[in-house]
Amino acid sequence: MEFAAKLQASLQEFTASGIVEVRENGGRIAPFSGMSWEVRGDSAKPLLHLWSEQFNLTRRVIAITDHSDQRLALAVERFGRHKPDRLEFVRREFERGARQVSHEQFRDRLVQLLAEQFPDQTVESLVVAPDLEHSLSGNYARGILRRGSACVAVLAVPGGESSDVADNSLTFALLWMRRARESNRRGAVTGLRIILPKNGCAAVAHRLAALDPKLAVELYEHDAALNTLEKIDPQRAGNLDAWLVPQHESEALLAQARSALDAIVAGAPQAVTLHPAAQSREVWLRYRGLAFARWDNGRVFFGINDASEELTPSSRPTLRRILHDLEVHRHPLARDTRHSLHRAQPERWLESMVREDITRVDAMLDQRFVYAQVFANAGGEHGILDLLTVTRSGRLAIIELKASEHIHLPLQAADYWLRVRRQLQSGEIARYGYFPGVALQQAPPLVYLVAPALRFHPATDDLLNCLSTEMEIVRVGLAEGWRRGLRVVMRQ
Repeated sequence: MEFAAKLQASLQEFTASGIVEVRENGGRIAPFSGMSWEVRGDSAKPLLHLWSEQFNLTRRVIAITDHSDQRLALAVERFGRHKPDRLEFVRREFERGARQVSHEQFRDRLVQLLAEQFPDQTVESLVVAPDLEHSLSGNYARGILRRGSACVAVLAVPGGESSDVADNSLTFALLWMRRARESNRRGAVTGLRIILPKNGCAAVAHRLAALDPKLAVELYEHDAALNTLEKIDPQRAGNLDAWLVPQHESEALLAQARSALDAIVAGAPQAVTLHPAAQSREVWLRYRGLAFARWDNGRVFFGINDASEELTPSSRPTLRRILHDLEVHRHPLARDTRHSLHRAQPERWLESMVREDITRVDAMLDQRFVYAQVFANAGGEHGILDLLTVTRSGRLAIIELKASEHIHLPLQAADYWLRVRRQLQSGEIARYGYFPGVALQQAPPLVYLVAPALRFHPATDDLLNCLSTEMEIVRVGLAEGWRRGLRVVMRQ
């Protein structure tokens, strides 16, 4: 049988059933479904033409290198190439999702872009699959560039991802660099390159200032329209706005709302706390951390998931029932610990307990001063809550609270530390009315990471080791039953 006829028969047989996708040199090109094809020309080296509405490819086939139940692999020639390429038809058990396809297409484009941008380096690997064992997300493309025995780790954010994916990329980039150093036996991984979508690098650039300066980290933005990379200066790109909320604004809000809220607080004074939100001009009421009512311009609204029912004489019994349910189910000794009211917003509950006695975290902290949401754009990123306090000797201290595992806790702490340090150096913390009567030290703030001892993410230590030695960080581990009382079982 002539080779062209053999190729025709092999393709017909392999693509007759099942889900098949087309790959070239290991990179996915397109699904075979909906694609037309033909074999034509020279019987010894026929041309294979594949096409669809979105895709058109022609290759000269010189050999069938593999034909099994799962794969049909062809050696093909392309104009200008000295070595044959590999064109594959691969059988899959299921169709890939649009997001996975998009990520793989991004990876394939990135291989070419890296080769053009860094011609003296070779792309050794580039993958988009997750590696859960090493806490590496599948939201990113990660790989290695090599020049001789020197290697650089690369992590890139595909276009179209959310701002959270871009902002959190530094966490996974640092973990990838560490993993690459551990697993790469052919040379030393000397640096890290992070590639983000155009105009998407501000948060990462800001956080780079908190890293150990010995880490050689480069930041790039990818212009998808021009398919180019631009190296970014982190010092210029990382100046994020961080506005302090003047303390007098919060105090004024509380004074306005006090008369309308005192009666509600009096019903459970040990559990209900008031929380002014200066930006929205509201005051929230929380029952052991769980929001259940809000004051807005003289009117009070209540509700557990949506504080939208206005408090009136006729609706007051409904509010009393809510408070009763909270007392039963959001109690430290509640019988039903699986009830939604007991489990809701655990970080807020933990915050309320820490604020009640800050010295449980460290005896040298000053109980008189504990502030939450001191920045206008802060609100507990991804469930991590920030508190700002001070030691008895006048040194600022940041407390980061998390009730469950959270991989971004170290970098979130670094982000907040940078903002607070900047405001301390500018003198605005004192000018905005915080810590009255305290002579604040100019030393960088202390950082406390507070969580149940068994709930620190396994990657926490690796990430902390990447941070600047200027950051003095203490991990405070709580006993699992922290709702029944804060008990520190670990301090590192």
